[in-house]
Amino acid sequence: MTAHRDLVVDQFTKQAVPFASAPGIRDEEALRLLVEESGAGPDDGVLDVACGPGLVVCAFAPLVRHATGIDVTPAMLERARALQSERGLANVTWRLGDVAPLPFPDASFSIVVSRFAFHHFPDPRAVLADMKRVCTPGGRVILADAVASTDQLKAAAFNRMEKLRDPSHVRALTLAELTQLFADVGLPTPRAAFYELPSDLEGLLERSFPASGDADRIRQMFVDSLADDGLGMATRRHGDRIVFVYPVAILTASAAASPPRTQSGMPTPR
Repeated sequence: MTAHRDLVVDQFTKQAVPFASAPGIRDEEALRLLVEESGAGPDDGVLDVACGPGLVVCAFAPLVRHATGIDVTPAMLERARALQSERGLANVTWRLGDVAPLPFPDASFSIVVSRFAFHHFPDPRAVLADMKRVCTPGGRVILADAVASTDQLKAAAFNRMEKLRDPSHVRALTLAELTQLFADVGLPTPRAAFYELPSDLEGLLERSFPASGDADRIRQMFVDSLADDGLGMATRRHGDRIVFVYPVAILTASAAASPPRTQSGMPTPR
């Protein structure tokens, strides 16, 4: 786990500026959809898990009582603080730290969200379980991430490409796998909303830091995908560019109250 943490910090220190400025990451409509799905209001306290450059926190902050972002990469939090200052937001806190476990008491936030991070987690179930733990009963737990194709070959190719592009990538999950995570940690079936994050090949590579020679391998994978959508990303040519989309799901579930416990500590039978 320590080795993977170091890999994440290395990659996102390099990516801090290009990731924070990427049009798809900054897209206001996508951020608005995420906030709308949460039902955020003035009484809410928000936690963004693996907050990166702070875009989600700063999208929530004008609408809620307080918003907190936690991330393991200092360079990302530097970008987040710059964005907070640029927007003049006072009700924001940043925390440097790991996300499994989260360094917050139980039931600390009424909205707990994570965007574009779960594919970096070696144990996504553990992270979602801890997101549930720090969420108040009746609060909302929200997971937003790119989803892999239901076609196993396409999903495997997509994950190979992403691993070449960003060595801290672990695995993008299918929609069914992401939904199952909610059941696994005792959350109800989440409500789902969807959108597509458009990109182009050379722009993506400019924001990435693959190992020597791997950029050419990535290019060839996209060229091959033109014939059969082998990456599951709707790859096509647009003039002299290769363009594609990341399918994104926003999954939202309410965190139910824990069942009452007997003196033995076991849940009371119902």
